[in-house]
Amino acid sequence: MKKFNKYALLLCSLILTFSFILSGCNNVQVDVSSSDNSGNSNKTSSTYNLSKNNKENPKKDSKNNVKEVFKNDLFVHYINVGQGDSELIQYKGKNVLIDAGPNSARNSLLKYLKGAGIKKLDYVVATHPHEDHIGNMDDVIRNFQIGEFIAPKVSSTTATFKSMITALKSKNLRITTAKPGLKISLDKNVNFEFFSPNSASYENLNNYSPVMKLSYGKNSFLFTGDAETLSEKEILSKNFNVKSDVLKFGHHGSSTSSSIAFLRKVNPKIGIISCSKDNKYGHPHKETVKKIKDMNIKTYSTYIDDTIILTSNGTTIKKLNK
Repeated sequence: MKKFNKYALLLCSLILTFSFILSGCNNVQVDVSSSDNSGNSNKTSSTYNLSKNNKENPKKDSKNNVKEVFKNDLFVHYINVGQGDSELIQYKGKNVLIDAGPNSARNSLLKYLKGAGIKKLDYVVATHPHEDHIGNMDDVIRNFQIGEFIAPKVSSTTATFKSMITALKSKNLRITTAKPGLKISLDKNVNFEFFSPNSASYENLNNYSPVMKLSYGKNSFLFTGDAETLSEKEILSKNFNVKSDVLKFGHHGSSTSSSIAFLRKVNPKIGIISCSKDNKYGHPHKETVKKIKDMNIKTYSTYIDDTIILTSNGTTIKKLNK
């Protein structure tokens, strides 16, 4: 009986998982989440309904149907790690992780990655040595097979950074230096290009963050870590093609990032802010929120929307509803 119950629970779990994915694909309704100028949050809710067939007649080959629907899709997960950053990119069994959030999200991040079926991370990027970006990097390194580890050429004396280096050494992993011109590929059609850091040293560690563009067909996503206006100016002066459909706002929506000049050049249709609710830093800053509203950028935030998952088939970007 116990064995039967175990398999019954597993079957139910699989059915729920596939129903969720199919519902997101069949009826995606985008909602706009942002903050007003006073810092208060407003959210237009979105809902989805399981189709009648999926709800009452789940087919035995639903797993194959799901694979068929998404076989050429790129998935970008902006994981809710509280006051920090972590993004997972998936395409045809290949996986990239950018940052690993703060130490406080240790259990939830590992659970999320394992729940996504991750066993190997083909590329891992640590944008800079701050704890809210590499707080769980040591555990990520120890728990998953790592193909290549990328980070800017900068060190720190913090226990968090030292723990990351110790974990890398335990697996004999070398660090590939993040720099302009570096390119990595998941497929001939799925490529990352690095635009920074452009200087050998910065007073502020945030500016070591590599700004990188992910391109898939006609769609593109820009990741910024905590890069601030100084780094943005350097990138613009180099004439890099930063224009992207989706922008992860720099430094959690801080006023020290996302200059008007940079936003105009990127010209995103969708924006993402990763931060916790009522954080002590005041993220996202009201100046950034005003820019977002003035430029009519459809923006989602992890503190309102929880983990945000965007999909692309190379021509269209959709948000999966939960």
